[in-house]
Amino acid sequence: MLKIINLKIEGLSENAVTDVRSPRISFALESDKPCVNLESATVHLNDWVGVSDDNACIKYKGQTLKPFTEYTLKVIAKADNGESAEGSLTFYTGRMGTPWSAKWITDKKYKFRGKKVSPRVMTFRKLFGSDKPIKSAVLYSTALGIYEATLNGQKIGEDFFAPGFTQYKKHLQYQRYDLTDLIKKDNDLRFYLAGGWAVGKFTMCLRNRVFAKRQALLAEIHIVYEDGETEKIVTDESWDVTMDSPFLLADFYDGETFDARLTDKDLTFTHAAVEKVKLNPEYSVTYGTLCQKHETFIPTIVSESDDEIIYDFGQNHAGVIEIEVTGESGQKIVVRHAEVLMDGKLFTKPLRSAKCTATYICKGEGVEKYSPKFTYMGFRYTAVSGVKKENIVIRSRAVYSGMSEVGSFYCSNQNLNKLQSNIKWSSKSNFVDIPIDCCQRDERMGWTGDIALFSRTAAFNFDTRRFFDKWLKDLRVEQKKTGGIPMTVPHVVFPSNLESVFTMAVDHWGDSCILVPWAEYLARGDVSVLQDNYSTMKRYIKACKFWAGLLSLGYHRRIWSFGHHYGDWVAPGIGLMAWMGRGKWTATACFKNSCTILSQIADILGKREDREYYQKLSKEIAYAYRRKFTRMDGKLKKEFQTGYVLPLHYGVFEGQERLNAAKNLKKLVEDNGYNITTGFPGTPYILFALCDNGYEEDAYKMLLNESCPSWLHQVKAGGTTIWERWDALRSDGTSNTGADDGTHGMISFNHYANGAVGDFMYRRILGVEALTGGYKQFKISPVLGGGITFAKGHVDCPYGRIEADWRIEDGKFSIDVAVPVSTTCLLKLPNGQETSLPSGKYNFSYDL
Repeated sequence: MLKIINLKIEGLSENAVTDVRSPRISFALESDKPCVNLESATVHLNDWVGVSDDNACIKYKGQTLKPFTEYTLKVIAKADNGESAEGSLTFYTGRMGTPWSAKWITDKKYKFRGKKVSPRVMTFRKLFGSDKPIKSAVLYSTALGIYEATLNGQKIGEDFFAPGFTQYKKHLQYQRYDLTDLIKKDNDLRFYLAGGWAVGKFTMCLRNRVFAKRQALLAEIHIVYEDGETEKIVTDESWDVTMDSPFLLADFYDGETFDARLTDKDLTFTHAAVEKVKLNPEYSVTYGTLCQKHETFIPTIVSESDDEIIYDFGQNHAGVIEIEVTGESGQKIVVRHAEVLMDGKLFTKPLRSAKCTATYICKGEGVEKYSPKFTYMGFRYTAVSGVKKENIVIRSRAVYSGMSEVGSFYCSNQNLNKLQSNIKWSSKSNFVDIPIDCCQRDERMGWTGDIALFSRTAAFNFDTRRFFDKWLKDLRVEQKKTGGIPMTVPHVVFPSNLESVFTMAVDHWGDSCILVPWAEYLARGDVSVLQDNYSTMKRYIKACKFWAGLLSLGYHRRIWSFGHHYGDWVAPGIGLMAWMGRGKWTATACFKNSCTILSQIADILGKREDREYYQKLSKEIAYAYRRKFTRMDGKLKKEFQTGYVLPLHYGVFEGQERLNAAKNLKKLVEDNGYNITTGFPGTPYILFALCDNGYEEDAYKMLLNESCPSWLHQVKAGGTTIWERWDALRSDGTSNTGADDGTHGMISFNHYANGAVGDFMYRRILGVEALTGGYKQFKISPVLGGGITFAKGHVDCPYGRIEADWRIEDGKFSIDVAVPVSTTCLLKLPNGQETSLPSGKYNFSYDL
């Protein structure tokens, strides 16, 4: 039987709303029969009938969709075995560019002054009645700041930190919420606006008022009555506003303070004023993935004293506490947060200036409930003071962007399974509307290098389509006229002495404009992510070529040494200047790799001249690297792990030079006791560089090493997420805070970059690897080693679920494989046997 599953429009299957004029449609097929392929898909939408032979991405090409409209999408799929299936999906259009009837409003009396602080929460109120039966009522809202809305005391929607973080000068999301079942005869609509990213304190320089001088609100309610009459309630001078609020503090870094004693009778409302917003962004209904509450953690008590109770939630994560407390009026309960304990106390030094504190002042009426609304913390432990343990119930909720998990990995080695868990939790913790570097200290910015190197791992574990699409939309508008990509996106201007480097091309960080779309294309198969970012990629490579060729002649024009580089960032055992001093190695190799990928992208897009140009440039850079940094025999003049890893994985070396280079890397690794010494750029690829060049067991020895520095040192030390530094906790129990390497307190215990090793676990241990976009063609080729006796996992690709499950028992290797409809699997067994498999489920085995 043929069945349509995962029918989506713009990546959404539920609560789908879009402003995209040519939305993308996708679905997968399931069949209980083997060797099945899609023959044709017929799409019916808005009087348009489209036919496609591929289901990964079908673009709507009919008449323009109307705004504020409900549509039903219908798909009829026919397979080449004669079977057919149908599926349908209801979605809504948003404003589709319709001008707002509403006005931006604010409290003009509020003069927000001071540095390194966030504004007070601004509260808007609209009282309105409804005497007639309502057919539908929809709220469209956005803000400068972050907001939560309530209607008659009930929270509207499940989102946190709406409208999300974008480059507000260019793009501003708005949200659509259905109020039909919430409206009563008499209604009290409230909006609570904190500073958030636009107005509040943000960046490691603690800047505020980056995009606006104070908060502002823009909102409309569209009501349709049963009798056909319509009404709009819009933000204007008739709304009320107050700066009085039970929210005494709302700050991403410092936390939140809530005084429950303050009620409506304590608030003084005045009429709102129209705000002259200087920004002129494009308004679009939510196209990213807003944050919401997810998993719940119940803690255990670590210790208690007269001063405070320390709780362990068992998992480092980004989130907020939820408390139920009984106390007297005015009783202050303070909850401090930290990732680790030192000497039994919260270790808060890594937070730098961030206070990461939630404070609740009791009303004194029975059991009271509280959870922060306008902040989040990165933590595993809390210290609670001001209340006895019998008078409080505390739990935590993880807060992150709502992406579905599409990949899994599990094997016979429990340390690797814990490592996989740590990778996923560092992803969740740092996918907070944008991909951030860390979720606890006074930073939490969209650093481009981290996600560039982690994107393939992320795209295996999660459906990152909307998440990456939104972030890449900002990356494109942030690109400088010089072609450089800022190191943080969305970009917030730094002090002038730092800002100049943000106009440059910076290896691996700037290459996010290539590496992230490429990872998403391989995972999802939607060519539009390449089309949308292609011109950005070309301008960036042009900038790389400029910086490499500056004041250079001959092959030196392809050695990229000028400009700013992070080099071998956070490599253990050396410091800041040494990391950056390796920049000409990392930059030149990266330049070569991005040209190689761009030539492949040009080929996919049918741009043959570009393909040949970037192929030629890639070869020239490879020659220059070998000529400059080696003796043309595969041996580096200055040896370090990353110096070999990048050219090996990026295809700089060929033939005997490649064999020599791999042998030299193996010796470096072996001589170092299989401890890793790579920084961010080399870490994702070092196991590939060994494994793919004949040193499989050496790769496994490094992966399974438990001494510091290594991945499993973090696991054995009790880490539940990936650390920024390999030796964030040293073997002797002390912490490396960066005090002696020039970074002055740069330490995070929840930082996904080094978790890019997951890509090796999925593509080599499990063995699943995309050969073409979206796994239309893929291979399963597990590499045995390390004493691992089984591995199993899956990835939900656009065509359905790929499964691999191999095991070694009783002297026999066996593997179960599931191949989705319309895909082809190249199965390569460890004994060298190769088989091409159409869709279906299979089992293979052989004697070892």
